[in-house]
Amino acid sequence: MDSSSLLSLVIYSVVTCCVIMFLVWLWSYKIKNAGVVDIFWSYNFPVIAIILLIFAPGFETRKILLAGMVIIAGLRLGTHLAVRVLKHLHEEEPRYAHIRKDWGANAEAKMAGFFQMQAISNVLLAVPFFISMMNPKPDLSPPEIGGAILWVISVIGEATADQQLASFKKSDANKGKVCDTGLWHYSRHPNYFFEWLMWVSYFVFALGSPYGYIAVISPAIILYLLLKVTGIPTTEKQSLKTKGEAFKKYQASTSVFVPWFKTPKE
Repeated sequence: MDSSSLLSLVIYSVVTCCVIMFLVWLWSYKIKNAGVVDIFWSYNFPVIAIILLIFAPGFETRKILLAGMVIIAGLRLGTHLAVRVLKHLHEEEPRYAHIRKDWGANAEAKMAGFFQMQAISNVLLAVPFFISMMNPKPDLSPPEIGGAILWVISVIGEATADQQLASFKKSDANKGKVCDTGLWHYSRHPNYFFEWLMWVSYFVFALGSPYGYIAVISPAIILYLLLKVTGIPTTEKQSLKTKGEAFKKYQASTSVFVPWFKTPKE
């Protein structure tokens, strides 16, 4: 692996993502809604993929395949989030409103730093992309084919979970109720599970390249964030606040993350 080329690609990616997030922060400052960061956090992965597709010295077919995977997944998730956030553009999500309140007078300065950290996290999580697209070996390996298949499963699963929840919320009759249909019958957070599975697929794909094992850092970080930080804990806290006893019953019977069968009632 050409270390100088790799360093240049990392620098290009960091600078590009940081500039994008700075512009997004300016927009969020104007509208007082930090939720837009989630949209562009997703869109930054396709940006990195395009940079690597154009400039990385790897095997062209491998680059096109992986870049296509990253672009499709990033645009799908980013657009899904955009529909949700832009619908209530001047109503900041509770988690960001809470953060802003905790930060007090220095909230905007800290928020600017937070946006930049999101840009850095984009590049850190893109480790599998850098490893794979630097690989010049002129054929696809079993791990790469397996990773692509796993990616298809994960993207379809996440898109299905998002669509099922959106459809449930559209009905006024479901207001205040817990979504317990489709994939949500088997997991309280199937969207998060398939999002994590997608990052596992990138790791598996990277195993077809030298030093591919390093890419395990991406699904490991995503899993930690989903289980312990900004994912499940925040979402469940808000659900308990808005749905109360109904969500407690849902918690007692339904797997928190991995889709599984219901726990029988005692």
